[in-house]
Amino acid sequence: MLREAAVDSREPRLEPRQEILRTAARLFQQQGYDATSMNDVAAALKLSKGGLYHHFQSKDEILFHIMSHAMDITEARVINVVRRVDGAGASGGLARVDGARADVTHGDATEARLRTLIRLHIEVVLSPEDREITVMLHENHPLPPALRRKINARKKDYLHFVEHLIADVQRNAQRKGNSLSPVTPRAAALALVGMINWIYQWYKPDGPLTGEAIVQQYTDIFFRGAIG
Repeated sequence: MLREAAVDSREPRLEPRQEILRTAARLFQQQGYDATSMNDVAAALKLSKGGLYHHFQSKDEILFHIMSHAMDITEARVINVVRRVDGAGASGGLARVDGARADVTHGDATEARLRTLIRLHIEVVLSPEDREITVMLHENHPLPPALRRKINARKKDYLHFVEHLIADVQRNAQRKGNSLSPVTPRAAALALVGMINWIYQWYKPDGPLTGEAIVQQYTDIFFRGAIG
């Protein structure tokens, strides 16, 4: 999942609204949100401006739905999978939870869930078919306040999910006498989410770091620093 995939011309066409959102996300990524007009989006899709407005009434609405879709992806592919991970009794290696890989190298369920979250979040950021949409997670500043609040609320929910997961792992490590880390769960969650979300800025599929190497090294960085 972490390597670039060739585009298959036999793939079914997206629904009109999905195709508009994906095309708009690509244009926003390449040109910037402010520099991209509805005319640009319509031209890229070979649609009339009226045809575009039939599906979306404004550029703000398009951006909001891109944001919402990015959060839907995160919820489906990260949060929901992590909640189902049970590392108890695991003998090591990778397990699968509803088709997704879960890191259960350590028998402790809380640690297995956090390791799995790191892996799945990185996979979402690096997924070739979703990268444009995921990149748009940082572009919510142009949204009108009411729509921005809705997206920010979902981002905060995810951050709280990560924070609580980290707190569970830290408490468990402390009970075992394995952690002396002074890092708070809040600071650790902000650092973890921030460094993963920033990967798209420098990652190159043909670069020296593979997706799997990033998973392993980020996990090592985090567990050595925030957990101890």
